[in-house]
Amino acid sequence: MAGKVNQEPSEEDKKRELYRLLGVASLIGINLVVCIFAGFAIGYWVLDKFFNTYPWFTIIFFILGMIAGFRYLFRIALKAGSNMDSKE
Repeated sequence: MAGKVNQEPSEEDKKRELYRLLGVASLIGINLVVCIFAGFAIGYWVLDKFFNTYPWFTIIFFILGMIAGFRYLFRIALKAGSNMDSKE
């Protein structure tokens, strides 16, 4: 492109990008913990108490919570990777 000038990002743009990345990183950590806890809570306090099947639903839903949390983590990582590729 003939008219496009390569400009260095300003300090404000760099700061804004840093805060955005910190927000995404904290969101990933919080989401991972919440998914695992939600799976555990559903398995233990809802299903195992109701059906008197401890520890089976606790284990199953704990694992499902872990899968859901890591699935979200990988989705965000793939999205961030594709954003980095498009910037280059």
